[in-house]
Amino acid sequence: MMAQDVIDILTSNIDTLWVIDCAILVFIMQAGFMCMETGLSRHKNSINVALKNAADFGVSVVIFWIFGFGLMFGTSYNGFFGTDLFFFKTDKAEYMTYFVFQAMFVATAATIISGAVAERMKFNGYLIMTVLATGIIYPIVGHWAWSSSYLSKYDTVDQLLAITGTVKTTGWLSDLGFVDFAGSTIVHSVGGWIALAAVIILGPRIGKYSDANKGKFTGSSFPLAVLGTLILWFGWFGFNGGSNGAMDEAVPLILINTFLAAAFGLLTGLSISYLRFKKPDPFYIILGPLAGLVAITAGCNSMTSVTSIFVGIIGAIIAIIVNEVLNRFEIDDVVGAVPVHLAAGVWGTLAVGLFSDLSILDTGLDRFSQIKTQLIGIISIGTFTFISSYVILSFFNKFYPLRVSPVQEELGLNIAEHNAVSIEHDLISILDKQSESGDLKIRGPQDPFTAGGVIGLYYNKLMSKLETSEDEKNKWRERISKEVKLAVKVQENFLPKRNLKNYPVHGINIAAREVSGDFFSFYPHNDSIYFIIADVAGKGIHAGMVMAKASTLFEVLAQSKVDPDEMVFHMNNDLNNTKTAGMFVTSIVGEYNLITDEIRWVNAGHQPAILRNGQGKYDQFESSAPPLGVIKQKDKSVYNIHKTKLNGSRFYAFTDGLSESLNDNGEEIGIDGSIGIIEQNYNKDTVKQLDSITQSVIGTSQNRKLSDDLTLISIGK
Repeated sequence: MMAQDVIDILTSNIDTLWVIDCAILVFIMQAGFMCMETGLSRHKNSINVALKNAADFGVSVVIFWIFGFGLMFGTSYNGFFGTDLFFFKTDKAEYMTYFVFQAMFVATAATIISGAVAERMKFNGYLIMTVLATGIIYPIVGHWAWSSSYLSKYDTVDQLLAITGTVKTTGWLSDLGFVDFAGSTIVHSVGGWIALAAVIILGPRIGKYSDANKGKFTGSSFPLAVLGTLILWFGWFGFNGGSNGAMDEAVPLILINTFLAAAFGLLTGLSISYLRFKKPDPFYIILGPLAGLVAITAGCNSMTSVTSIFVGIIGAIIAIIVNEVLNRFEIDDVVGAVPVHLAAGVWGTLAVGLFSDLSILDTGLDRFSQIKTQLIGIISIGTFTFISSYVILSFFNKFYPLRVSPVQEELGLNIAEHNAVSIEHDLISILDKQSESGDLKIRGPQDPFTAGGVIGLYYNKLMSKLETSEDEKNKWRERISKEVKLAVKVQENFLPKRNLKNYPVHGINIAAREVSGDFFSFYPHNDSIYFIIADVAGKGIHAGMVMAKASTLFEVLAQSKVDPDEMVFHMNNDLNNTKTAGMFVTSIVGEYNLITDEIRWVNAGHQPAILRNGQGKYDQFESSAPPLGVIKQKDKSVYNIHKTKLNGSRFYAFTDGLSESLNDNGEEIGIDGSIGIIEQNYNKDTVKQLDSITQSVIGTSQNRKLSDDLTLISIGK
């Protein structure tokens, strides 16, 4: 064997080893995505996010092996897609290495989407989207630009003819001179376009853009998100360096350009956060370096270090601006995938034409022609990716909803999708059981490594002391008293203000004990108001806890504009799953349309609803369905909707604290007596009317003390 042959073999082996090492680095990026996305998602969805990151890797690699690789790198059909190399098989080390490296890339494209749709997309729906992205869209657009990089890299023309029967291995964009060295567009923007289509179809998370949240939800762990960012940064050296396909003199330039773009992207994000918030914002510090990395990926082999710095800075600025624009239009991207991967990817691909050394590109194009070609590639890939993904996902969504139900979303996907009950959930169940039974021997779960487990540890220590010391029991009673006072304050926050300004709805609640088991609530939209009045069986703290649960469910469903029958259906089944023995809720739930003056409601085991017309006559509407939480229902048909136009009438609903109050003779006043009190005070201002009614009831009750919680609502002008 000649010396040159030895050198060639050694060089080939070194190149192969380099690409394999880079493939491993890209695989590590999967862990980076998982950490970042989990950290930026709320705790109740963290397990779901982590599992999606693991599942999409497995699914994407399998799909890529079956037909994705062939569509991307097989013999070209007019430059649009490959026609062979399906079920990838070869005995050549160079080809095996190339497949492994490209499989890591396709997994990255899939994972980009995961963070954007977090916290509200079904797990199965996400897998459908992964198959779409990695099995169809990514391989096709990849063929347009990268198809020649497989066979032509390692074989002569004669060998190509022998293997494929043709020398045509290039896609149409590659023929035009389009350059995307490591995938700013092919990988990142493609993932970003699919993510954009998905988040538009899914809509924002419940409450994301409410006045209370002001567009922000707090992630479970910013340190974990930052760790994920650093892992991604580390893995990016393999992402860009491995795309060279060999360990040669080009690699150092690729690596330093990658590093500098990310570093200056981070400083840009930090600087903007200081300018805007007067302090370092963690999300901007995450967004900055990732945008810089995405932007430099397309031209890291063909730019100077100074140019790379500029590309990274502009990439970070663009990502931050696009993130704010998305929030302005209430497009909910949990981790900023669209700003980082789509927007910065588009900029980085365009920057190849603006700043790259044309001799390194070796396309034969002048500066203007290269810029034009880059724009053609960006627009064609973006248009195809967004339209195809939007159409296909919309089709699936029509027959198989991709989003979880409002109740599941509020509960959290950890439990709703995976039945992954956390230690915090177990602790709450134990506390509920202890509160009901009063048994101080009950112990909660404890774990020194979790927040819930630490609380359980100290709770158990407290219970042990309470068992042996009367003094400690007294202290415990004092603590409970404080907790009751706190519970009263918390409950006050659940109940709305009496009057919604400029709306013809009013309500009042008076508790018979410290904590009420009654409640009412109004939830206004532009053209309608959702309302509820409810009475939890029993009194005291436990009834108040059930009240809080029911009130939360109503708020969640009202935000989504769910019809009254469907709203009652979901509330009933959720309360049935979580209720304590003997606990149920009677309620009237409805919607008042401000435009049509129509009121629709469902009566679930509650007192009759009362309608007073303009002539002073009263109609009663009895319950047509069982109370909430008694029995789980299979569908919403059991809950009949009453509806009528008010036309000057006024709608009343009240709890049995009114109808079961006692007159001077010690007799319950009943429904007729309640109507009588309402009529006596009807000509008063609505707010004063409710005050007068409750004062009348308290005045007629023995010892001027209510025997039950009293709640009353009025709807109408």
